[in-house]
Amino acid sequence: MIPPLFSARHLSKRYGATTVVDDLSFDIAPGECLGVIGPNGAGKTTTIRMCLGLSVPDGGTIEALGGQMPRDALAIKAQLGVVSQMDTLDPDFNCAENLLVYGRYFGMKDAQILARIPALLEFASLTHKAKAKPGELSGGMKRRLSLARALVNDPRLLLLDEPTTGLDPQARHLMWERLQLLLQQGKSILLTTHFMDEAERLCSRLLVLDHGRKIAEGQPRALIAEHLEPDVVEVFGAGAAELLTSPLRAMAGRVEQSGETVFFYTQDAKPLLQALSGYPQLRTLHRPANLEDLFLKLTGRQIREEG
Repeated sequence: MIPPLFSARHLSKRYGATTVVDDLSFDIAPGECLGVIGPNGAGKTTTIRMCLGLSVPDGGTIEALGGQMPRDALAIKAQLGVVSQMDTLDPDFNCAENLLVYGRYFGMKDAQILARIPALLEFASLTHKAKAKPGELSGGMKRRLSLARALVNDPRLLLLDEPTTGLDPQARHLMWERLQLLLQQGKSILLTTHFMDEAERLCSRLLVLDHGRKIAEGQPRALIAEHLEPDVVEVFGAGAAELLTSPLRAMAGRVEQSGETVFFYTQDAKPLLQALSGYPQLRTLHRPANLEDLFLKLTGRQIREEG
């Protein structure tokens, strides 16, 4: 059995009386993309900070890439690539210079970095922007430059904290394409995200966190099959809420309401859809259960405020 590239055991982190990460354990295998999802305040970013040695756990251990964090932090970080939520590009340097300066932080020789820059810019689809400064780039270009910069030291493991937040759909899809290429090349990725379609596309395995604890773990489709009925019928329109007290409620295994929409979770949608044909004023959407349904079932539909 191939040993994990990264192994966290019983991590905990407290800030005052608040436990932010609570007895969290997980592994990352070589070539795997492990996704971490959860609502605001679930402990995702704190977990990433502990993995990077930026925050010291109050309990537990982290073994990574042949060392132990934080004892061997420098040796481990030399094999890591990081893309944080916030833009940390240097506005005074152009794209190529950002890569050059960042490579120097790893003790790389200029000749070695310069030899890598053309391929990194090409990977990021930024060859034509080599001399442009970050202020001249779109949001998607900045994120791709951040990803290229994270690859300058040819890391074995990438830690990506919500890497596509704020991007339009086209830019997100291009980032997904680049991340899939990295996985095909054998890189390992730890990814936090709020986008369920992103998690389902990229991640071979998921951790679902809530209130700092792991509440589910497994392959995306396996988790959906384990926790959800296979069919979902969404009903919306004037009078949809009245279905909650109608005989139709008994035709589904589980029924939920969010705003003006009623969600029927069922093993077989055909009888329900046939019954709904008697309500022509309502609109319906029949679809398979997805990762967003799983997320909402496990963590709830209520809004979590930042902080």
